[in-house]
Amino acid sequence: MKRVLITGAAGFLGSHLCDRFIKEGYHVIGMDNLITGNMQNIEHLMPLSQFEFYHHDVSKFVHVSGHVDYILHFASPASPIDYLKIPIQTLKVGSLGTHNLLGLAKEKNARMLIASTSEVYGDPLVHPQNEDYWGNVNPIGPRGVYDEAKRFQEAITMAYHTYHGLETRIVRIFNTYGPRMRLDDGRALPAFMSQALNGEDLTVFGDGSQTRSFCYVDDLVEGIYRLLLSDYAYPVNVGNPSEITLLQFAEEIIKLTGTTSKIVYKPLPKDDPKQRQPDITRAKEILGWEPKVAREEGLKITLDYFKKMMGK
Repeated sequence: MKRVLITGAAGFLGSHLCDRFIKEGYHVIGMDNLITGNMQNIEHLMPLSQFEFYHHDVSKFVHVSGHVDYILHFASPASPIDYLKIPIQTLKVGSLGTHNLLGLAKEKNARMLIASTSEVYGDPLVHPQNEDYWGNVNPIGPRGVYDEAKRFQEAITMAYHTYHGLETRIVRIFNTYGPRMRLDDGRALPAFMSQALNGEDLTVFGDGSQTRSFCYVDDLVEGIYRLLLSDYAYPVNVGNPSEITLLQFAEEIIKLTGTTSKIVYKPLPKDDPKQRQPDITRAKEILGWEPKVAREEGLKITLDYFKKMMGK
């Protein structure tokens, strides 16, 4: 049985990846220090013989006994509310954590996929963003701890690929949503939905003209799975190119929830990207991948999950 190590296994994306690899017949080793992860996300996997879990911080030395075929590095705070609160840990998991796991991959002769992010493009001057764009990032701004950790992560991964001949893959993830998102993670979708369900006004930062592109989690997982098993070592954008302004998105959530909430405006946070839309040409050509789940459909599933979590 092929064995895969998934870091950040108790997180939003990590837990969905655990599900997918179990379904595909792999033995899954989940690892998480639970700094932002939640054991509830993987409690349904704990009784399974093909799943094991280690409570461990990958910024410290990582040991896994036995053979490992694949490593997926998804351990990292991923929302501004988290990485502004724990900036040093964010930098360490992207740098030391990635270095430790690349060392493990080299020792085990495993293929390693890292979770990079659209944030490597910063506040982009190119639209939509393709993989050849180098980005517009403020390294010393509040978001720099996340953006630069991910940029370093890509650099050290490519160094291991070119210098050691290690099999590596890099996925640049754009805004993703779905069940198991944290209600308090500070991002637009959980914030809008929890505000709407609580009958509170929806908070839009700036004038709401900044854009985002939301990809449903099942589509993202499919893209990651295909990339891991492909022969392509350079970064690949995986996201949904359907772009929407945050004001339009807030209005969609109001309509979907049937709330009487209004929209209120607050100042735009420093270095908040004005535009975010993936160019997925590379994913289409190399992976034969594009998103299938319409936003309307994905939002209904996500809303049902949040209602359940909030007891609504």
